[in-house]
Amino acid sequence: MGDTGESSIIPICGPDGHRQPPPDAPRAWENTDRAQAVMEGAAGPEPPATPTCPNCGLVGDRHVTYYGVHVLLEPGMPVPAHMVPAWHRWYIDSNGTAWNSREDEPMPGAVCRIPHRIACPGLKLEEIGLWRWLDAVRAENARRARRKADEEATPEELPEVG
Repeated sequence: MGDTGESSIIPICGPDGHRQPPPDAPRAWENTDRAQAVMEGAAGPEPPATPTCPNCGLVGDRHVTYYGVHVLLEPGMPVPAHMVPAWHRWYIDSNGTAWNSREDEPMPGAVCRIPHRIACPGLKLEEIGLWRWLDAVRAENARRARRKADEEATPEELPEVG
């Protein structure tokens, strides 16, 4: 992955392992994988770099995703999944691969991991974007409040001045 020259293909176990394309084969899905990584916040430092957050300097748990990039998770912090916003629920498979459940509702009693990004002290809430839909509602409400304040500040009729 990256400029290390290493293959980003995750080996498949079992009888279908031989069906993987060679590392130098064209990967038409690569742009889609990059877009998914950005959307899900999988922007952890790639090996051989240390799993350190570039915004605050804290070390996190780095896990590879099924699309070949790494996500930096908050270390040692399993959280009840129903308490974590959609798109920020990460699960770790038995092979150590992280996957995001996106907007899917968690199973009752499920425990997930959170990305370090949403707990990072080096980022502002606006940069984290925990609740994208709520951020849009908040921006619309701010616009409406400004318009209402402007309307109240402008008198209906101008006072007589002379």
